[in-house]
Amino acid sequence: MANKIVDVKGIACGAEGLFLISGPCVIESDDIMLRTAEKLKEVSVRLGLPLIYKSSFQKDNRSSAKYYDGPGLDKGLEVLARIKREFDLPILSDIHYPEQAAPAAEVLDIIQIPAYLCMQTTLVVAAAKTGKVINLKHGQFLAPENMAKPAQKCVEAGNDNIILTERGYTFGYNDLIVDPRSFYHLRQTGFPVVFDITHAIRKYGIPSADPNGGAREFLPTIARAGVAAGVDGIFIEAHPNPAEALCDAASQYKLDDLEEFLKPLIDIYHITRKYPTA
Repeated sequence: MANKIVDVKGIACGAEGLFLISGPCVIESDDIMLRTAEKLKEVSVRLGLPLIYKSSFQKDNRSSAKYYDGPGLDKGLEVLARIKREFDLPILSDIHYPEQAAPAAEVLDIIQIPAYLCMQTTLVVAAAKTGKVINLKHGQFLAPENMAKPAQKCVEAGNDNIILTERGYTFGYNDLIVDPRSFYHLRQTGFPVVFDITHAIRKYGIPSADPNGGAREFLPTIARAGVAAGVDGIFIEAHPNPAEALCDAASQYKLDDLEEFLKPLIDIYHITRKYPTA
């Protein structure tokens, strides 16, 4: 168990009990966003699995400037505020620039720092100074133990409400590998650890709408491995119809299938808590 317990609107991240971060990759139509929130809330209640709703208002890391990049800060925050209000869910989204931190903090419960930007000091410090929970995604280029460095930047800015999220390492060409040793190293920081499984199967350099842009067949294997290794939370991007998603169509999980996918992860979580790792 992580030493630090981070409270997110009543969800004790890092305490006993698995939690879920889920939602469409990027904010799309109001209908898709609201339908997804409603379904996820139902699944969360039935499984007793606390839910944090995630969707990005901006998708800045994309293979081409022509690809969909989201509705932007103002419209995106309006949509997320509506979901927060209507479904009583904590909200997570990512920022890319320091000036986005303050307006994002008015809506978000968790501010996420994208993996590629985790070492950008000005961005990390601006997010930390809002006082919101900070989700630091592990950079694909960084040894896991070095995630202590951006975490320390948050602490020095006066904010130790930190979550660390694993999402795989760059390995070879256009591929990611999940090294289970990283879960051990990240947990040594004392902060709660999340495993982002859907980004871990992305194929770099392939258009986000291309069905070859992800290896979805590996999701059950790596998800179960991560939970068995002792993570505190699971991050799964979900969509009503992934094939038609405007972003990461090959890696998002089908919303209607998510409940059955999660059930064995919850079972594994409870088994591993009886026999904790070092």
